[in-house]
Amino acid sequence: MTESVNRRSFLKTSGAMAAGTSAIVGLAAKNAPAQSPNQNIRIGFIGPGGRGFGAHVKSLAKLKNEGANIELVAVAEVFSVQREKVADYIKEQNGNTPTQYVDYQEMLEKENLDAVSIATPDHWHHKQVLDALAAGLHVYCEKPMTKNVEEALDVVEKWEASGKVMQVGVQGTSQPVWNHARELLNDGKLGKVMMFQTEYFRNSAQGQWRYYELKKDMTPKNIDWQRWLGVEEGLAEDRPFDREVYKQWRRFWPFGSGMYTDLFVHRVTMMLKATGLRYPGRVVGAGGLYLEYDGRGVPDVATVAADYPEGVHGLVSSTMCNQESRIDQCIRGHFGSFIFNGDKIQYIPERPQVTRDSSLAEETIQTEPIDDQTYEHFKNWVAAMNSGNPLDCNNPPDLGAAAVTTVILGAQSYRNGVCYYFDPKTGPVNAFEAHQKGKSWAGQWEKISEERGKPKHIPGWTAGDYGSTLEEPSYMKLAGPWKDGQPPA
Repeated sequence: MTESVNRRSFLKTSGAMAAGTSAIVGLAAKNAPAQSPNQNIRIGFIGPGGRGFGAHVKSLAKLKNEGANIELVAVAEVFSVQREKVADYIKEQNGNTPTQYVDYQEMLEKENLDAVSIATPDHWHHKQVLDALAAGLHVYCEKPMTKNVEEALDVVEKWEASGKVMQVGVQGTSQPVWNHARELLNDGKLGKVMMFQTEYFRNSAQGQWRYYELKKDMTPKNIDWQRWLGVEEGLAEDRPFDREVYKQWRRFWPFGSGMYTDLFVHRVTMMLKATGLRYPGRVVGAGGLYLEYDGRGVPDVATVAADYPEGVHGLVSSTMCNQESRIDQCIRGHFGSFIFNGDKIQYIPERPQVTRDSSLAEETIQTEPIDDQTYEHFKNWVAAMNSGNPLDCNNPPDLGAAAVTTVILGAQSYRNGVCYYFDPKTGPVNAFEAHQKGKSWAGQWEKISEERGKPKHIPGWTAGDYGSTLEEPSYMKLAGPWKDGQPPA
């Protein structure tokens, strides 16, 4: 089944993107603090399954017990056993009995909520985020922010208009290391930034995502299957009840996108945060399903290559069948590289024959460590709701949409056999068709070279020409086309 880009919808929802930065900056001014310091933020949960319970509910219950001004007041979950489990846990930890719902829309209508935490399968995210924003609520949405690109741009547009606080669940963005790297890059520590490289390797004996256990109590009696699918909403086609699809949905294209949206989105988001880059200009995906022949649709080996308008190349490569020989997560510049290892940044300078600076030496840069990324990410969300400033979130929707665009176009490229060009004003287009119309990604860079132009830089660059110019050897004076048998002057 081939995924297509709904171009009409894309153009409609991306109209506000041209105003991008100014619209987002305006969010801080238009939104008052979520609550006064003496009022509690009433939070409801939508789809608190494995991740939703283990990360969302438990982190917020802990914050409540530590004195955060929040209340966990309601749970909307289609699986009755899971719903009761979550409600019992909240009562045990926080002392209150949350109201239980099957339908999240009923929860939004009946509960006096201030915020929701969403952890449903990917195909529900767009609708539930928009319903929550329309209800005037703050939002935490598990990654990926949306199932496809046009939905991502739609969320950004609605979020900007709402003035509400929204955090996307890539918890690694709450590590201070990425902001620290951003400052160093902007100051020219590596010179002209050329590329980033990242990965997410895994391995398992039974096949990726099949470790989510199927249980006998997962039955149509206990699970509202039609509601989970979203048939009435047009989110998925009807199909017979299947425990495998319900619990291991990340393996199947209608509901998730395998490693692209479950794993790659983590790494790409963090690299975009570190570099300041956002939407890609060209994306291609490769890989295949080479081992895990267990009925899944998503590949077990995949690579996404993305090029950004600032003149930076991004590479994400991985397999779900090997994890002990992973590649480095790094950012490379003309004068040096950063290799990331937890809260440490290893700086490796290029040789002095290139930098013309023999004082540059390899070093390890220690950034502020944190014990629990997920806990810190929810703590950051609560703090942003209290400040009323959407830009206080470590992973707001504009960053979430950019990361989704990169990984989803990579997945669509893999499936459709197409390289995509992307412009947030006009959407993705088939790169070959664009090339035939004279719009060539390679051609634009060749033109800059022919005109002896200057390199482009990452957003926030403050280092001038440092590490972004070439020396002109004296013999290059002999270059140039001869005319009438005579050398150039």
